[in-house]
Order: sequence, then C-alpha cells, then structure tokens
Amino acid sequence: MTDRRVFVVVTYDIRDDYRRNRVSAILADYGMRVQYSVFECRISEAHLFELRQALAEVIQVSAGDSVRFYVLCERDAHQVERLGGPTPWSQVTVWV
Repeated sequence: MTDRRVFVVVTYDIRDDYRRNRVSAILADYGMRVQYSVFECRISEAHLFELRQALAEVIQVSAGDSVRFYVLCERDAHQVERLGGPTPWSQVTVWV
C-alpha cells in the first residue's frame, strides 16, 4: 500500500437510521457529501483501507445495507461533470 492519492465515489444504502447516520459521519471525515447518500473522497490508499474497515464495522449486510466504492484514476476524476450541487474540491479555493 502506498501513499498515492485516489479519487473515490462512495455510495450507500443503509436501512436503519442510526447506522445510516454513523456511515454518513464516518464518510464526512474522509470526503465531501455531493448528494444525500453519495460522497466524493480524494484520499490516500491507506485512508481508503481505513475507511473500508470503519464502514464494515458499522453496516449490516444481513439487514440489506450496502456501500459501494468507485475508485477513479486521475484522468477519469477530471472528466466528472456536474449540473448543480456543491462545488467539487478541485474548484474550491482554500486560504490559510
């Protein structure tokens, strides 16, 4: 595992309100919500591994919960188009 950064779209469908709120809170630590159950994350491969582990501890597959990870290469990440919604990270200016 390297420190190479990846662009990941994470979607989820969680049946229980408590588990859904926990999943959302975990994802908020790693990325940006772009739709109700969709987050975009620009993270290292090590953090992606941590994220998968944290979510696996919360969801209940037997109850119908699911989480999907779409890992995009940089070329594909730059091809993402949007109509409305929050400004993507690549277009956000940060002042420190």
